[in-house]
Amino acid sequence: MKISMIKVNKIKHFIPVKTAFWGAFALFAGFHASAQTVQSVKDPVEWVNPLMGTDSKVSLSNGNTYPAVATPWGMNFWMPQTNTMGNGWAYQYGADKIRGFKQTHQPSPWINDYGQFSIMPVTGKLRFQQDVRASWFSHKAEVAKPYYYSVYLADADVTTEITPTERAAQFRLTYPAADSSFVVVDAFDRGSYIKILPDEKKIIGYTTRNSGGVPENFKNYFVIYFDKPFTVAHAWNGDKLEKGVLELKDGHVGAIVGFKTFKGEKVHLKVASSFISFEQAELNLKRELANDAFDVTKQKAKDSWNKELGRLSPEGGTVEQVRTFYSCLYRSLLFPRKFYEYDAQNKVVHYSPYNGEVLPGYMFTDNGFWDTFRSQFPFLTLMYPELNSHIMEGLANTYKESGWLPEWASPGHRDCMIGSNSASLIADSYLKGIRGYDINTLYEGLLKNSENEGPLTSVGRKGVKYYNELGYVPYDVKVNENAARTLEYAYDDFTLYKLAIALKRPKEEIERFRKRSQNYRNLFDPETKLMRGKNKDGKFQSPFNPFKWGDAFTEGNSWHYTWSVFHDVQGLADLMGGRESFVEMLDSVFSMAPVYDESYYGGVIHEIREMQIANMGQYAHGNQPIQHMIYLYNYAGQPWKAQYWVRQVMDRLYHSGPDGYCGDEDNGQTSAWYVFSAMGFYPVCPGTDQYVFGAPLFPKMTVTMQDGKKLVIEAPGNSKENVYVQSVSLNGKAYTKNWISHADLQKGGVLKVAMGAQPEKTRGTKPAAFPYSYANEKK
Repeated sequence: MKISMIKVNKIKHFIPVKTAFWGAFALFAGFHASAQTVQSVKDPVEWVNPLMGTDSKVSLSNGNTYPAVATPWGMNFWMPQTNTMGNGWAYQYGADKIRGFKQTHQPSPWINDYGQFSIMPVTGKLRFQQDVRASWFSHKAEVAKPYYYSVYLADADVTTEITPTERAAQFRLTYPAADSSFVVVDAFDRGSYIKILPDEKKIIGYTTRNSGGVPENFKNYFVIYFDKPFTVAHAWNGDKLEKGVLELKDGHVGAIVGFKTFKGEKVHLKVASSFISFEQAELNLKRELANDAFDVTKQKAKDSWNKELGRLSPEGGTVEQVRTFYSCLYRSLLFPRKFYEYDAQNKVVHYSPYNGEVLPGYMFTDNGFWDTFRSQFPFLTLMYPELNSHIMEGLANTYKESGWLPEWASPGHRDCMIGSNSASLIADSYLKGIRGYDINTLYEGLLKNSENEGPLTSVGRKGVKYYNELGYVPYDVKVNENAARTLEYAYDDFTLYKLAIALKRPKEEIERFRKRSQNYRNLFDPETKLMRGKNKDGKFQSPFNPFKWGDAFTEGNSWHYTWSVFHDVQGLADLMGGRESFVEMLDSVFSMAPVYDESYYGGVIHEIREMQIANMGQYAHGNQPIQHMIYLYNYAGQPWKAQYWVRQVMDRLYHSGPDGYCGDEDNGQTSAWYVFSAMGFYPVCPGTDQYVFGAPLFPKMTVTMQDGKKLVIEAPGNSKENVYVQSVSLNGKAYTKNWISHADLQKGGVLKVAMGAQPEKTRGTKPAAFPYSYANEKK
């Protein structure tokens, strides 16, 4: 049994860390703790719990995550598969059997997976079907880290270990003494190929299984090398073992190879894949694994995580706060996925999930911008501008290859969610000074979006002709979620307005987007002070239930979407009758009962249930539309309420365990909210250079920018009770604004925030301190 030590209240306690829960964190490696606070973190990846959010199901999401064994933004992830082939909930914490270890590209259970295949050790009989080969396991004998996964398979008496690279991985399988030890390779159904090459101790194959968004020639080619000769080798087809057959192509094929093992013998597998060809898969394997031993690859993967996670270093928080922070930061660094490879000349190339060709340049995928434009992409823009530049090039390539900008890609266009929020990503990147990509091609794609519907409802702008002619998408013209579309299009038009100015576009074009950015006003109902669907004849839809989910809105109700005026909060406050009325409306979100009308869906969707059980009124943090709302108190002169509620959400709705989220995590968005909020500010309106203040979570946080400059956020006296900002200084000078600029953060320096137990009601109360609103720009 491994023993670690922690000082708690200055009394030494010994805590075992062999079990999965503790082993998954290696909690106390490389830091000092006193009085239950963590004073320094030297090995941040050991604080990550990849199992955070995995205790989820269709009816209730606590994250809807899986333990991704990966490198940051890796092309391939690996995961233990507890559920049946094709089930989006591929790993569920409450499961008790593992069916295989799957290479996955799944961004969410709702979108599901593509290009997947699995590897599974078995002993005894030739068992290859997914239910027959499945083995009992326990979390007590499971270790989950971002760079390493290990589990004991009880039925096989085999311990499986996995460690990844971006496009490859190594397996280490520890077998019992057995004459009949096997490895099953499952290429999955819907069209697959397998070939066993015993002389080379190698298996190759491809899988075509996908959930949509792929060209007809889509394949994920894989190669697997063993370090032990095969004494048994068979292909299988569906439920039938094809004895002695070494090559098969059919709907659902796989391989089973076997050998004799002695007790404790370790069999090593090296695995790589490619969306381009078998030759490219071999190249990926040789480039990323070479002759490295398992533990060398493991250390490299660990180093890759520590490099990125170490860019943010908190001090003085509780053990649980540090665990949760780094677990959220890990999720923020998984997507979008690198969907490119390096050819024999070491040039960046990609298989296009849009036209099926192999083309030069970057490509990224597995992202839904409806979720991630809000904080996950602004986080990458702030912390990883070089990566952001590559992502922008990938967006330009998508437009060139498909004729449309992506809004939900996995790996190609998917018909999911609303908006044309690529405008937010692109404008935010360019306006914050990131270059190195073809902005003119991207702008061309944005112009096309602003005037056209796409081949899918999620591409282009559904209802755009109504929007451009009437200033809103009507409720009664059979365009679903019309009010939500109107609000998001108006914000997107604001980002186009700002980008058009920066690109020195024609005045008429600038004016067009400026005017359209105010279209949100057309849906404001002065009677209820809420956003409301409007019919084509200009009359508000009736009857109107502001608690009705869906219908005019997207996965929310009017109380959630009314705040989606990111760019003109002052304008919204004016419509509501001024600052006092605006604050009363904000307060009401928390004071109302969590009532709901689910009739549009015909049943209670999981997002509704997650709001209901959170005990925070109508505040539905488990879904994205309202996640910025708390920060809007800063625009109305009552920033202390933002400070209070941000801390309430962090303390009550997040923790590092398997049920640690309060809804879908969604490609880093809900995690990035936590990461930003822990720093003490949040990007309410991407497309401006401002981050709106909340309050720091930790007494100290050191943030290292890409160029090496350090921003030190000091909040002495910060504690569970001291959640209110008393004063702020930047590099020794008093700072009175309720926001801080991107430029100031990038310069580094010291942002000092004095904290207290009582609200400071004189700071940030005057309009001069308020963040940007379009309405103030025109005054």
